[in-house]
Amino acid sequence: MTKKQLLSRLGQIILVLLGISFITFALVMLAPGDVVRQMIAGNEDIIVSQAEIDALRAELGLDKPFFFQYLDWLGRALQGNLGFSYMVKKPVVEALMEGLPGTIVLSLASLIMMMVVAIPAGIYSAVKRGSMVDNIVRGFTFMGVSMPGFWVGLMLLWFFGLKLDLLPIVGGEIGIDTLILPSLTLAIAMASKYTRQVRTAILEELHQDYVVGARARGMSESHILWKEVLPNAMLPLITLLGLSLGNLLGGAAVIEMVFQWPGLGRMAIEAITYRDFQLVQGVVVWIALMYMVINLIVDISYNYLDPRLRKVR
Repeated sequence: MTKKQLLSRLGQIILVLLGISFITFALVMLAPGDVVRQMIAGNEDIIVSQAEIDALRAELGLDKPFFFQYLDWLGRALQGNLGFSYMVKKPVVEALMEGLPGTIVLSLASLIMMMVVAIPAGIYSAVKRGSMVDNIVRGFTFMGVSMPGFWVGLMLLWFFGLKLDLLPIVGGEIGIDTLILPSLTLAIAMASKYTRQVRTAILEELHQDYVVGARARGMSESHILWKEVLPNAMLPLITLLGLSLGNLLGGAAVIEMVFQWPGLGRMAIEAITYRDFQLVQGVVVWIALMYMVINLIVDISYNYLDPRLRKVR
């Protein structure tokens, strides 16, 4: 990737972030109900005077026209100030930094589990296409992608937590014992999809002309698979891996809520419930930024993984 292309991609990231932040701000502020009343009373049925509501609305700048409210938020955001979360009683940036470690730990654990299962299973299924092993792998992956994640999580909780009493049912903090079930739940769905993608990519490469030529030259099947086919199949797989990591770093909201895992996904749902618009805005912008940065890193890595791209300038 040339310097000009990199600057162009960075410009695109900035424009997309501006668009996402504006749309999110509009959806939150235009949602039914009074944000200020919700901030004062929470979810409790408390009588709040109009004077208190007006005073807080003026303090937050919510008495200004909508577009000026967004410009005020954008000006503070460009200075690194994403506002103050009334739900957790601390700055939004600080709240995001507290939720980030849990999301990173859960994402990496799920990704490792997925790769350990999906890559060998996908390769073996492609090499043994049409065999009983291939049919079994495809059957399991079909089941894995068909089952809702929250249902899988609940079944794992019921079996390993309630019936066998091997793992805690309620999380709430980061630990090895509380990490196993949520990461396994995410890994099951991801491994099912990724196994099928690995199988498809390997099968496509096995039918290429260079494979026929390598066999004609007397190369062994293992050499063709590991030295010729797998490197060429890695580019689309790395793209899909980057997208999976972006989704995970954005916070696996449903799974985090099921297991009460302290991550960004759970924080986002709670912020929406309490209509903490500053925190919602911060989480959405963070998710979008992580997704695009990871995609950029994947694109840059292509230049090192594919020699053909280094020649195109």
